Amino acid sequence: MERRRRFGGSFVHELSRNRYLYLLALPGIAFLVVFAYMPMAGHLLAFQDYRLSDGIWGSEWVGFKNFEFFFNGKDWLRVTLNTVFLNALFLVTGLGSAVVLAIFLNEIRNRLFKRITQSFIFLPYFISWLVVSMMTLTLFSTSEGLINRALAALGYEGVDWYLMPSVWPYILTVISAWKIAGYNSIIFLAVITGISSEYYESARIEGASRMQQMLYITLPLMRPTVMILALLGIGRIFYGDFGMIYAIIGDNGILFPTTDVIDTYAFRALRQLGNFSMSAAVVVYQSCMGLVTILIFNAIARKVDADSRLF
Repeated sequence: MERRRRFGGSFVHELSRNRYLYLLALPGIAFLVVFAYMPMAGHLLAFQDYRLSDGIWGSEWVGFKNFEFFFNGKDWLRVTLNTVFLNALFLVTGLGSAVVLAIFLNEIRNRLFKRITQSFIFLPYFISWLVVSMMTLTLFSTSEGLINRALAALGYEGVDWYLMPSVWPYILTVISAWKIAGYNSIIFLAVITGISSEYYESARIEGASRMQQMLYITLPLMRPTVMILALLGIGRIFYGDFGMIYAIIGDNGILFPTTDVIDTYAFRALRQLGNFSMSAAVVVYQSCMGLVTILIFNAIARKVDADSRLF
């Protein structure tokens, strides 16, 4: 009892002492509660035979029956592997290209050219996936696509891009890196800007070249930020980019073997079957796998570099 009183007293004392800080954090906390924690109640649908007329609390509880819909077929393994493979490609190429862009931008000495280059690199981040899908169709369309026209002008036969599942993971990877690399490069550029100039001055005095400064000063000091962004990306490795994949691939079943991910599968199941509980079961599976993945990789990061772990 005494311990509870002390805990309650210290908690109230903490709130009172830092009341302005907590007041400042209140909008963020409210945002998380409303848009991150309250929707978790929707996971209950995965264990119910949900009916709109009965609501969440009136629908029948059916245990793990809804998970049979997903795990009794072969699709769960295909969409899981596709999701992990595509996200791994997106993560590696996205972070790698962002690091290269940030170092490249940092090496530009002309301020005007640097600002113009930075703006052009950052611009794709603001383009919607719907517009990107139109651009992709313009490039890869079989009959009117720019790439097939260029191939025809060079004397080669056109390629039916939308009938070739094997090439689309790499096309999607290039599109993803093009869109997100500029945004991530700003984060890395801020890290590079924060590195003390004394390191570089000392290196120059020792006769280090620009490449050696980059390899032995810039890259090692960027490592903690790269690790944190990589861990955040790994935490979402079971979450496919629905906006990108559905906008570009759509309902083209020929490309499903390599591009169908958990999100598009769950959406299609909901749209075609109209069963909220089965789709919720897929989402619960996705959430559990994401949690397990982030715990494993955070433990690895804790052993490799304790300063780079998330928690």
